[in-house]
Amino acid sequence: MADLEGTKEEHEFHTNVPFKNEAFALRGSNSLDWGIKNRLSNIFRPDTGRTVMLAIDHGYFMGPTTGLERVDLSIVPLLPYADTLMCTRGILRSTIPPTFTKGIVLRASGGPSILKELSNERIAADIEDAIRLNVAAVAVQVFVGGEFETQSIENMTRLVDMGNRYGIPVLGVTAVGKNMSRDAKYMRLASRICAELGASYVKTYFVDEDFDTVTSACPVPIVIAGGKKRPELDALRLAYQAVQQGAAGVDMGRNIFQAENPKAMIQAVAKVVHENMKPEKAFDYYQTLRTEK
Repeated sequence: MADLEGTKEEHEFHTNVPFKNEAFALRGSNSLDWGIKNRLSNIFRPDTGRTVMLAIDHGYFMGPTTGLERVDLSIVPLLPYADTLMCTRGILRSTIPPTFTKGIVLRASGGPSILKELSNERIAADIEDAIRLNVAAVAVQVFVGGEFETQSIENMTRLVDMGNRYGIPVLGVTAVGKNMSRDAKYMRLASRICAELGASYVKTYFVDEDFDTVTSACPVPIVIAGGKKRPELDALRLAYQAVQQGAAGVDMGRNIFQAENPKAMIQAVAKVVHENMKPEKAFDYYQTLRTEK
């Protein structure tokens, strides 16, 4: 029992001050539970509402792709500059230091390799393991228009049900296969389906025409995939155009870890995403960091 001796009556009720209830500003998140909002705030920076996700989950179907041969050497030094890390549970347990306290987005779907039909995915991680790993979100690939479209959408809806049960948001990742369209009409369709069926946020691809209609039509945040490796200035232009047209950040992999100087590149991308720095100025910033020891 608490020692009551020496206690004094409360006086700081501040009856003349209205109770402050801080709103959660992230798009489409008002009705989410506290736990999901808390985890999303470990992905999206509260001061900007945007994120620089470092994607290194490529190995789950591509193996040790260029730049990810030794994650301990190529990726771990980049962690201080990322808002969140997207990876598999195998890499997380084996390689990522447990002192990394920012959000982890766990790849939770998988199955086929690049040698097979990629849309034939299943849920590849148990929600209890996601809890055990203390992740901020789980990610699932959705193949709208793919051979196994319905199966991949069911993977996502099952994860949404499990995530809602335990307070873990789901990232719906819109896949773009060889025979799928890459225009705004397709991205609107795929992103909206993910949001309608419960994804807390969506990862999709930037398109040159009408990308603002993709972000406008999606009721939850959209982050854009970096896609294939491109010159550093082009990658910075991609990030800038996306956030200026409504994206809530980027999920870049190859355009960071395959850059000539990955540490400088991720910092330049962050300048674009969080400070609206123009691409050319961000590229100058990249060049300055690249030449420093």
